[in-house]
Amino acid sequence: MFLARICGRTNFGAGGRQVDDELKLRRLKMLPAAAVATMGILFCAVGCSRAPAAPPQTFHAMPVKVETVALQSVPVSDSYVATIKSRRSATIQPQVSGNLTQIFVHSGEQVRRGQRLMEIDPTQQEAIVAQAQATEQQALAVYQFNQKDIARQRALFSAGVTSKQALQQAEQTYNSSKATYDSDVAARKSAQQQLAYFHVSAPFTGIVGDVPVHVGDYVSSTTTLTTVDDNTQLEAYIYIPAERAAQVHVGLPVEITSGEDTVLDRTKIYFVSPQVDTQLQAILVKAPVNTPRDVLRNAQLVRAVVTWSTASAPTVPVLAVTQVGGQQFVFVAENENGHDVAVQKSIELGTAVGNSYAVKSGLQVGDKVIVSGMQFLVNGAPVQPIS
Repeated sequence: MFLARICGRTNFGAGGRQVDDELKLRRLKMLPAAAVATMGILFCAVGCSRAPAAPPQTFHAMPVKVETVALQSVPVSDSYVATIKSRRSATIQPQVSGNLTQIFVHSGEQVRRGQRLMEIDPTQQEAIVAQAQATEQQALAVYQFNQKDIARQRALFSAGVTSKQALQQAEQTYNSSKATYDSDVAARKSAQQQLAYFHVSAPFTGIVGDVPVHVGDYVSSTTTLTTVDDNTQLEAYIYIPAERAAQVHVGLPVEITSGEDTVLDRTKIYFVSPQVDTQLQAILVKAPVNTPRDVLRNAQLVRAVVTWSTASAPTVPVLAVTQVGGQQFVFVAENENGHDVAVQKSIELGTAVGNSYAVKSGLQVGDKVIVSGMQFLVNGAPVQPIS
């Protein structure tokens, strides 16, 4: 009853009423100070309600997919920068001098063997050919006359009408005219051959490269008119360091890849140079490249992966690897006190093998690597492995 009065609530049967605030204040003033303090403590401890204590937090094991680390054949390889070159590539330069009068092709055009590419002004050479033909005809007329004359002189000499000296003189004239005619024929053919050089043609079927000249330009034997490349017959030029001289040989597998590590072709070395390049201290090797048209081009730089051998090594799926600050990590499901937890491990990766990486250090065969939900894991978190 006393506590109820202190708190300001007194019940008088079913029809009780509340003591007003003024009466309560008067009663509190009548109590000693110690009693007031004691009552305050009891009021807070007994009369006031408090929130129940929070239950201890529990962690549920998160289901994760795992893959067991196993041994796999891993290639031992090195990567080099290689240059794609065409087995049939020609730099077109004129064999005569003159002004360009016509250009029949444009850069990137597919041309056939013998197709005319350009024409150099042939006017002067055509005049030389016409002159050579006229000289040849004149020599032919003299030769034909002397041919008939020598036959006549031989008949007269046989009949005793003419002397031997006259016959010998006729033979000399005939032989001289024949030699002159043969010389003029050769000169005419040479002039005609020279005339053909004024018409520049494709040496083989291929694709026209850059055309740096224009109609009206004066060109000579040192002028580059264009290039013609056959992109259907390509090979990779790879320079292997001289330290590998004892290991490089014909038949080694080679993968030609792009900058995005996309495999463009799988081939093998078919040529190994017997000499070392003195400037690079490297050995030139060649590998044929057979790719669809327009995938690779002459003088293109690619990456060539030369495989020296294969060895067994543990591998880890690509999906399991996370990178933080340039360091690679994986989560491994390990049993601790009868429960599986995620343990983060730092690893060192080797060569990529399909959708996996070879592991140089950090993992052992049989480890269960987590391959799902890594973004939600922390070191020591309970997990439920699912194979």
